[in-house]
Amino acid sequence: MRFNSLAFRLFTTAAAWTLLVLPIAGFIIYGLYREDVQASFDGQLQKLVNAITVDSMGSGDGPPMPPRNLYESLFERTHSGWYWQITPLDKSPGGRRLVSASLATAKLPLPSDKGVKPDLSGARWMNAKGPVGEPLRLVEVIDTLGHEPDKPPYSIIVAGPQDWLDHLVANFRYRLTTALALAGIGLVAVTLFQVRFGLLPLRQIERGLSDIRSGAATTLEGELPAEIEPLQSELNALIRSNQDIVDRSRTHVGNLAHALKTPLAVITNEARGDKTGLGAKIVEQAEIMSQQVKHYLDRARMAARVNVIGRVTPVRPVAEPLVRALQRIHQDRNIKISVACPPDARFQGERQDLEEMLGNLLDNACKWARHSVQLKVEASATTARARSRKLKITVADDGPGLTDQQRAKLGKRGLRLDESKPGSGLGLSIVFDLAQSYQGSCELAEGENGGLAVHLTLPAA
Repeated sequence: MRFNSLAFRLFTTAAAWTLLVLPIAGFIIYGLYREDVQASFDGQLQKLVNAITVDSMGSGDGPPMPPRNLYESLFERTHSGWYWQITPLDKSPGGRRLVSASLATAKLPLPSDKGVKPDLSGARWMNAKGPVGEPLRLVEVIDTLGHEPDKPPYSIIVAGPQDWLDHLVANFRYRLTTALALAGIGLVAVTLFQVRFGLLPLRQIERGLSDIRSGAATTLEGELPAEIEPLQSELNALIRSNQDIVDRSRTHVGNLAHALKTPLAVITNEARGDKTGLGAKIVEQAEIMSQQVKHYLDRARMAARVNVIGRVTPVRPVAEPLVRALQRIHQDRNIKISVACPPDARFQGERQDLEEMLGNLLDNACKWARHSVQLKVEASATTARARSRKLKITVADDGPGLTDQQRAKLGKRGLRLDESKPGSGLGLSIVFDLAQSYQGSCELAEGENGGLAVHLTLPAA
């Protein structure tokens, strides 16, 4: 998944939203659960303190008595974390402090002495440390004997272990975190599958267009989703339109060639009958016109062939017959031609154009080589941003080579640096024109063995 792809954008936005929402939801659920557990714990303490108050302070005939019902068995276990305490507030004679067996000789702090305000029910709530330093949750109710206003007031306190509540909440937090983490991983995995599955038709289109470019298909086939089906129709219409334009161009080029060939032949024949200087001049200019017409018609034909989608030519079947023919032609000079070409190298274009380019380059190299000519073909790897590939063809010889100034002059139509060698001077010019027609390039450089190296770059299938 590349950084700038649609799949990466869809996946990251969905994953980011999932990873943002789940922690927020978990925090809210955790907070609500803690509040519910705290309210339930406080309700239990409130129930115990009310029961102890009614049981101990219900009679106004004497001092408060220990509650007859223990309500909670842990009140009897020393330092269990569950305590109750009844303390007189007026310091009157006869008043005594009552405590649960679990509290032993320790004393609980009074929230009323700490300035804690009562709630709507009259209870005061406070967190404090227990006899052995354990965290406690305290609730205090102030009442009088027999619930009569003129009787001495007493503080009734019930305490419960706060760490029990914290442990319960911590367990829930662990389970909630685990569940949300698994849910997040599952959602991210489902999101990845959803993005891959949703964008799968684009891969189908990519393969279909690749088949069209390689010549395996002529139109984009296959059943696509309703959202992409109009794109399929438009692409097929564009391919058909391109083919129609190429066919019309070929027809016009052929018609123009026939229309110009006959008048030029007539002018040349008539001028040859005139023995004056004017006739010779007309013949000269007519031949120039014929060469120019042939040149530009050839370029038009090349351009028409280049624009055809799906023309593919394997390189090795083209190169090997040319090498065998040239070795026979130059067998008296014992020229050795080495070929390094991968079997899957394919040229995105017409076979006759590749034959013409390789033939001119190899023939030129054999003319100037002393002993050997090298043909090397490489196919560049597909890039991440573009699906186009390039063929890099190098033809090098071990001849005398050229200077920088001579290499700059080569490629001009009809230019020959050495008239002693056979040829018309059109070979490299044709190669340059064909390479440019295929949006490629042809560069001259110094070879590894001191001769000339021609680097030809063409589109690869």
